[in-house]
Amino acid sequence: MPAKRDYYEVLEITRSASIEEIKKAYRKAAIKHHPDKNPGDKAAEQKFKDAAEAYEVLSDADKRARYDAHGHEGLRGAAVHDYQHMRPEDIASIFEQMFGGGGGGRRPRGPQQTRGYDLETRVEITLQDAAKGCTRDIEFTRQDICGTCKGDGAKPGTKRRQCTVCGGRGQVAQRGFGGMFQMVTTCPSCMGQGSTVDEPCPACDGTGRGTVKRHLNVSIPAGLHDGQAFRVRGEGEPGENGGPSGDLHVYVHVKPHPLFQRDENNLVLQFPIGFAQAALGAELEIPTLFDKTKIHIPAGTQHGQIIQIKNGGVPDPRNGQVGSLLVVVLIEVPKKLTRQQEQLLRDYAETEEKTVLPARKSFLEKLRQSLTGEEP
Repeated sequence: MPAKRDYYEVLEITRSASIEEIKKAYRKAAIKHHPDKNPGDKAAEQKFKDAAEAYEVLSDADKRARYDAHGHEGLRGAAVHDYQHMRPEDIASIFEQMFGGGGGGRRPRGPQQTRGYDLETRVEITLQDAAKGCTRDIEFTRQDICGTCKGDGAKPGTKRRQCTVCGGRGQVAQRGFGGMFQMVTTCPSCMGQGSTVDEPCPACDGTGRGTVKRHLNVSIPAGLHDGQAFRVRGEGEPGENGGPSGDLHVYVHVKPHPLFQRDENNLVLQFPIGFAQAALGAELEIPTLFDKTKIHIPAGTQHGQIIQIKNGGVPDPRNGQVGSLLVVVLIEVPKKLTRQQEQLLRDYAETEEKTVLPARKSFLEKLRQSLTGEEP
């Protein structure tokens, strides 16, 4: 008869392993080497038996102490099953009792509370609303507790009865691997409620739920971006079996503004000025999101230059820090000039020694040159 392997080696654990580590190692070995998973594999069946014997010894404090002190000889006279001569299904039956329900599987415990579904809706606001925060009335629909049966699902005057399939637990256990392990699933008869109705409520057809319209006045936090959402807790659908309600996620659509564009928490304003103002400097009044303010245009300002006005933007929804108003200067070139303006510019061009186009000629002069062939 071959010598028995070391139990710690069989389960691949250290000699200081805790009871939870021993249990975890046994489950891993039992699943890996179970004959149902390895049909006809005698080596796997042997490892399955060795793992069962090792677990019985090491999971018992007294047996483990005797084994640690004297090895396999120390277990003589101890009540240890002879796994080597047992069928795998018999081993599974022993461990079902030892684990309290199928190799460590949990037993059904009754209808489980579940959280209700979250819902979504949308609301449209202006950029000013986004900057300062606001309140809005919103309307949405949700599945709510039936007003007729109060969520019971049974016709008024009747009562629910305990489910005969799961015995009121709302869950059933299905066995696998020859009965050694079990998987707990929702009862298909009562859908986890633990009870059924003989006469369903006519208003909700026994579901205990009905579609209702919900009206709320919500506070929209300042600083939200277009497409962002905020949460209204508990305004989703109610949970099952007394579970908590879900939440309502309100997505914000910020309408485009005719003047301002948003860049993170900054506002961008494109502001046109004349080239004389850009060259000489100016004090100009510009619009802000809520009011007006004056800005200084430095002499020599270039096209596309940015002038920053601190705290003229939108607050950060996380910390309340306000961004800036960024004024992008656009230098406009006039399309029409008076004779005086044109002459002044020509005089200026001469001081710069810049080449410019000649002065405009009258239509009659251009026509005469065309007819006579004179060189311009």
